[in-house]
Amino acid sequence: MSIHLPSPLLELHMKPLALLIESIRSGTIASLVIVPLSPLFKAAGLRIGHYGPKFAALFFDDPQPWLLFIQHLVIGCVSALPLLVILARAGAGRQPLLAGAAYGAAYYVVINSLALPIYFGDPLPWQLGAATVLPSLFGHIIFGASIGLTSKRFVTAAREVA
Repeated sequence: MSIHLPSPLLELHMKPLALLIESIRSGTIASLVIVPLSPLFKAAGLRIGHYGPKFAALFFDDPQPWLLFIQHLVIGCVSALPLLVILARAGAGRQPLLAGAAYGAAYYVVINSLALPIYFGDPLPWQLGAATVLPSLFGHIIFGASIGLTSKRFVTAAREVA
């Protein structure tokens, strides 16, 4: 026996699922896109990935690299959600790369340069200089722009339904 939902109810049911699936898809892709930046920046003597191990240590003793990688992917998927909503609901979907890059920069400022340093009692990156700010800021901008690029089909479909 199958249940047939009226079309508006079906759309309301499917939108959160579609958003979740796209968040996992685009968030994973964007998270993988920025992985190669870490060894490049570290080889240049720049700071990158400082808060991954600190955050994981809140939940696990001695977090191993594989766990940090999984954490990176999960945070990427969760972090993609607000951007996808912005792209699908606002006019930002017309300029997805620009909107994504702006989101990445804003995410860096709010989360990585304020919330995490304050929570962990660290100096703000701005106090430590460009070698601390620029690698992470660049990575977050690339992350957001990647989501803007990879989510175009989802954003177009979401705007057509809305």
